[in-house]
Amino acid sequence: MNHPRMTPYGARYTAPEGAPAKARAQALSAIRTFGKATSTRRATPDYLVIGTKRGGTTSMARWLLDHPDVASLFPARETRKGTYFFDVNFDKGEAWYRSHFPTEAALEKQSEKTGRRTIVGEATPYYLHHPHAPIRARRIAPDTKVIALLRDPVDRAFSHWMERSRNGVETLDFAEAIAAETDRLDGEEAKMLADPSYTSFAHQHFSYVDQGRYARGVARWMKTFPSDQLMVLRSEDLYEDPATIYGGVLDFLGMPAHSPSAFTAWNNKPKPEFDPGLRAELRELLAPDVAELETLLGRPMNWG
Repeated sequence: MNHPRMTPYGARYTAPEGAPAKARAQALSAIRTFGKATSTRRATPDYLVIGTKRGGTTSMARWLLDHPDVASLFPARETRKGTYFFDVNFDKGEAWYRSHFPTEAALEKQSEKTGRRTIVGEATPYYLHHPHAPIRARRIAPDTKVIALLRDPVDRAFSHWMERSRNGVETLDFAEAIAAETDRLDGEEAKMLADPSYTSFAHQHFSYVDQGRYARGVARWMKTFPSDQLMVLRSEDLYEDPATIYGGVLDFLGMPAHSPSAFTAWNNKPKPEFDPGLRAELRELLAPDVAELETLLGRPMNWG
């Protein structure tokens, strides 16, 4: 099956048209080359927001960047939230990854200016689902703090499908996509485990149900990182009480209190209801994984 071309950052690729767009693309390429050349002087992440997709990761990433002691990725004007390095871009190498971060000197200068520590991080929602991401992250950024936002997996599946449909990656309706998922994903994770260089388009983009099987991914990160470096939150709590959840995240990161100008929900699109029968089927299908997750975390998730 032919899949649409994607950018390294998980979006559908659009070729630059016109002189301004082409000039911008060339400039960004030059900046990335410069970043790679200076990679040994660049930081690694103090925090990672690892998912889940369609679970509020963009909102959390933007709210963190609103904090005066949190630096942007490099270059700042690109306003990128994540790199997709520990999942689909790992073959590009550590120099490519570090090219996205400010220099240690720049962070130190900012810290001296404010009298407080300046940190930097990234948010890539596929990290939670990718089988190799935790080990890769531990190897390159062993002291990073890891934040996972988990949304009701049934609602997450539908929202994921809506996003893939809007950007033209998915051509099936929701019921058809759910019915096709088993065949689309058949053997894909086994291939990834057998060959760490293998990337799976279906595993990333068509895993509407599978990305909601959180217990597997959370267990991988719990096995790889110490408990005091891992925070697992419910997306619903973020939506209902963003100030409290944001404050807890700042405490987890060792940052002073801060309130963004507004807790704007990023990437929040209207979500029509889908077939109640299919919703009930998905609820039943995912119930065993929810129970496993609750056991793993030692608390109820209160979904459904």
